[in-house]
Amino acid sequence: QLQLVESGGGLVQPGGALRLSCAASGRSLDYTAIGWFRQAPGKEREEVSCVSSIGGVTNYADSVKGRFTISRDNARSTVYLQMNSLKPEDTAVYYCTAKGPLFSRATWSTCPRSYDYWGQGTQVTVSS
Repeated sequence: QLQLVESGGGLVQPGGALRLSCAASGRSLDYTAIGWFRQAPGKEREEVSCVSSIGGVTNYADSVKGRFTISRDNARSTVYLQMNSLKPEDTAVYYCTAKGPLFSRATWSTCPRSYDYWGQGTQVTVSS
């Protein structure tokens, strides 16, 4: 069973940066796709970014393209979300998610449509 724990959230001024971390335990992140979601009060949950299990293929929501970068370090069982040029509309609870292990070659370079594991979330507040 995979457990995910997010960290790195906090209060930052507009234009600032944060790096979120997602630490995995229970098994390795090999063959596992990872996603970051966020949910703001009164809004639907939004997929922000994902990275495929193999090959490092990444996707980003249009709202964060050019500002956010997802990366993974399987040796450290950790996934990161670097968030730059933050805006007040980025304020939300950010969740790390995972799906895997994915042993089908067809899934190695894509982001899944659904995820099996979720962290508890970390609050990001962008405000002056």
